[in-house]
Amino acid sequence: MLGGLALAGIGVFWWQGRAAIEQGAPPPAPASPRPDPMNLPLADPGSQKGPLPPELTERSREQQRFDHLDRNRDNLITRNEMLATRTDGFRKLDKDGNNLLTFEEWAVTTVDRFEGADKDKDGRLTRAEFATTAPKPAAKKPACKC
Repeated sequence: MLGGLALAGIGVFWWQGRAAIEQGAPPPAPASPRPDPMNLPLADPGSQKGPLPPELTERSREQQRFDHLDRNRDNLITRNEMLATRTDGFRKLDKDGNNLLTFEEWAVTTVDRFEGADKDKDGRLTRAEFATTAPKPAAKKPACKC
């Protein structure tokens, strides 16, 4: 019980001391008004002019195309580097993985489209079946709202 009274007394003295410290503190600074978001800062560069933005020239377009094919960056394009962009497409077509394309593998999209349209599986397309093979119209991209 004596310990509780001691703690309560210490708390009261601490509280009074805290109040005395806060009495001598300066008042808080008045809150500054919020800046108007529509009032943008202005800068006057005087007669200074910055550099023009770089232009994409035919040389740089050609250099980009060259760099895309030059995989090892030795400034030379080998036959294998030139063909490397085609290997993924070839592997997708080569269904049996033997590095040889049969006519059916090469024409897989057409074969799949024919088989999907041939509903009665008789190896021939009627006019109604053929109409289902018409290419779908390309989805139009929305115009830029820049």
